[in-house]
Amino acid sequence: MSGFDWKLTIRRNIIMLKIAGLWPAGDATYKPNLYTLYATVCLTVFVFGHNFFQSFNIIFILDDLEALTATIFVSLTEMLAILKSYYLINNMGILKQLMVTLNSDMFQPKNARQRSLVEPSLKFWKMVYTVFTLMTLNAIFFWTTFPILDGSLKVHRLPFLAWYPYDSRISPFYEVTYVYQITSVCFICIVNLNIDTLIAALNMYIGAQCDILCDELRHLHEFTNINKRVIECVLHHRAILKFAEDSNRFFNWIVLVQFFTSAVSIGMTMFQLTVVTVFSSEFYSCLFYGNAVVVEIFMYCWFGNEVEIKSSNIPYAVFEFDWTETSLEVKKNLIFFVMRCRTPIKMSALNLFYLTLDTFMRILRTSWSYFAVLHQVNGQE
Repeated sequence: MSGFDWKLTIRRNIIMLKIAGLWPAGDATYKPNLYTLYATVCLTVFVFGHNFFQSFNIIFILDDLEALTATIFVSLTEMLAILKSYYLINNMGILKQLMVTLNSDMFQPKNARQRSLVEPSLKFWKMVYTVFTLMTLNAIFFWTTFPILDGSLKVHRLPFLAWYPYDSRISPFYEVTYVYQITSVCFICIVNLNIDTLIAALNMYIGAQCDILCDELRHLHEFTNINKRVIECVLHHRAILKFAEDSNRFFNWIVLVQFFTSAVSIGMTMFQLTVVTVFSSEFYSCLFYGNAVVVEIFMYCWFGNEVEIKSSNIPYAVFEFDWTETSLEVKKNLIFFVMRCRTPIKMSALNLFYLTLDTFMRILRTSWSYFAVLHQVNGQE
């Protein structure tokens, strides 16, 4: 069969990371060249710069709960772009090697049956990517245009509360700052969205490889030298474990901080929905932003949960082929293999908690608790 290009599924994802300066060409990492300079300038101006001006402004609004939450719930997500960019750049060598491993012969589907087996996972990832992108684009649109839509453009209101070392309420500083905020937020969203979906794609690939391995085990009887095929399955399983370990090492800290900030952001977003004018552009920006964050953590948890479920199916796949007529050597190898596979692959955040749907529900419950506290404090004022 012709080679199956796993990277084709995430092609759009990689293109967007290249635009953001976060994916050097080919299989290389960062080198002292123009692309590295471009990445440094973009990240400094649009990610670090925007976050600094927004964060510094918090000093001046500490006594205003509504303004404070309106700044923090957005800033938390935007500041995550710094962390995600750092770990992506720092682990670029690992990521490029993972891409090479993906398209190696061991990870290739061996027949049309295996290709059809992995297609649903690839299509579901694409669907989640599209939904997440649409939610993000809607949030950006209402964020960046609500001063225009609600008429506050006349009083030179900016889309985001921030401090600048000049009076941003007078022309032409107002217009320049407005464009700068829009550009920065779009850039930050590109970074966050595509790193998040890249992590989900890595988990999706691990699950797909588990599906392929299960299929190979179910159809061992189709091969003349079964023992040789069993050994190849063992090597395939070891390669999957190594792929999962390297992937987890890349996004360990990202997931840990992401889940904490997502819980806070969702709670603050729900609080913002109770204090802004209903059905205003600001209301819709909060609504789409909150939905985007929910999809974001769902994406992490769903594909992480799929890894655990699909890897736990591997021992059962062995018993789906007729091993009773095989040689004693094959039976021994299969017993050792099944014993090793009894522990499923679990994707985690520094082994503190796992990427599962149970974790997703706990994050939502925590978010509701944050919202309840903020709502109560605001009501007392």
